[in-house]
Amino acid sequence: MLSPKAHPAINQTGLRANLGQFSLLMLINAMVGGMIGLERTILPILGSQTFGLSSTTTVLSFIISFGLVKALMNLIAGVLADRYGRKRILVLGWLVGLPVPWMLIYAPSWGWIVAANVLLGINQGLAWSMAVVMKIDLVGPQQRGFAVGLNEFTGYMAVAITAWLTGYLASSYGVRPVPFYLGIGYAIIGLGLSIGLVRETHGLVQQTTSTNSNFWQLVQQTSWGNRTLFGASQAGLINNLNDGMAWGILPLFFASYGLELPAIGLLKFMYPAVWSVGQLITGPLSDKLGRKALIVQGMLLQAAALGLIVNTTSFGWWLLSSIGLGIGTAMVYPTLIAVVSDNATPASRARVLGIYRFWRDLGYAIGALLAGIIADWLGMAWAIGLVAGLTAISSLLAHLNLNKA
Repeated sequence: MLSPKAHPAINQTGLRANLGQFSLLMLINAMVGGMIGLERTILPILGSQTFGLSSTTTVLSFIISFGLVKALMNLIAGVLADRYGRKRILVLGWLVGLPVPWMLIYAPSWGWIVAANVLLGINQGLAWSMAVVMKIDLVGPQQRGFAVGLNEFTGYMAVAITAWLTGYLASSYGVRPVPFYLGIGYAIIGLGLSIGLVRETHGLVQQTTSTNSNFWQLVQQTSWGNRTLFGASQAGLINNLNDGMAWGILPLFFASYGLELPAIGLLKFMYPAVWSVGQLITGPLSDKLGRKALIVQGMLLQAAALGLIVNTTSFGWWLLSSIGLGIGTAMVYPTLIAVVSDNATPASRARVLGIYRFWRDLGYAIGALLAGIIADWLGMAWAIGLVAGLTAISSLLAHLNLNKA
């Protein structure tokens, strides 16, 4: 395995005691989020306009490959982190991510784009997983929602800013190569900081407990055996199912009404930007008021926002819908991670979070595949409407199962 530069061990939990490392991990996760933001606005347009793809399902194949690989990486990231340490897996994730922007720039065919997203899925599954697990390690049990909220804030604010920047750059300089230069910088900075400055946090978990659990028992418990963890896992899957649809379908949907790239980029900025900032409120709020209400109501708000998008035809309504979708996602996203952390022992937390994140990010692939098939068969409006309905059903399942959250 990799042998990154060693640093003195961290031997105390709490945000104040570990502010420097916590802030460093926030910056690194911004780089991780930026890698996703590269694709949010322009990649569906690249598929339909540059490569001439007529099938929506084919256009969305890059999200399907990304979602499947990221889900699998989430599943094993916790196991690898418990065995080899968090820092090594973080560095490995960045090494795999280095070629991605170059492949997007020089791809001669759509197959290269899909292959780049396989590497991006590995990068995100390892690097983002380690960023959140290491923050939870650092702050201890009393501030999990706060830690997750800050982590997701930085990641998704970078997604939002990069989505807007790529739309602006594409309108000025073309879809390739200039917008993807941002990704080269993100990958170099993320890898350099991870190797040079990040300190291992696994020792904090080893200090708290020596309990071990069988991995497949944890899979069973997290997926369906524990009602609260089942409620969280299904909500996470549907949350990312609608995000996978939004990633691939909404730019094409907006463009079909004549919206230009800068306006599409603004809409694609607003959704993750509100999501990002909102988590600064909802993460700590879930620590104080509980998790269940935020999750149930957040899923309902997402369903309503998607319904508004499909039933309106103007930029103003779409902007309002994007804000609502961002607020609903902010209510759900960090709260679900906190629920899963609440229901896992310190020794198994990285693995349980990995299992939850497997189901959550499998939603990207399912959402893109389902939305692509429905869009090709019945049209994009039907795809958006179906996902809105599934999100409302998920809210009901969360209400019925998150009894202890």
